[in-house]
Amino acid sequence: MKFQLIDQVLESTPEKVVAIKNVTSAEEYLADHFPSFPVLPGVFMLEAMIQAARTLLEQQGHPRMMLGEVRALRYGTFVRPGESLRVEVALQKQLEGAFVFKGQGVRLRQDDDAEPATAVSGRFTMRALMP
Repeated sequence: MKFQLIDQVLESTPEKVVAIKNVTSAEEYLADHFPSFPVLPGVFMLEAMIQAARTLLEQQGHPRMMLGEVRALRYGTFVRPGESLRVEVALQKQLEGAFVFKGQGVRLRQDDDAEPATAVSGRFTMRALMP
């Protein structure tokens, strides 16, 4: 099963991708996570960063990449329905058959003038999918 969490790519260069994931109350998984306090699950925040990194790698001719490793992953604030997750991933280095990224996701609120709050940050490695 393949699903796309990223709603829009705002910026894409050979070194960086910035994308948006809008969280709506229509998303089925929110009914269970948590029933009285629906939030974007942390694993989906990580998946949004992975999908943004895949966008960058596909543009560079690496279409079949998978998550290899996650390091120093930290979660901050919750992202609720009606809010957005702004994901920014930057290519840190390329190894033989692997790419190391640094990523961050910040919560954006449409009706709030407050500074965006970090929802997720960390480093991860993408590796080529073996045939």
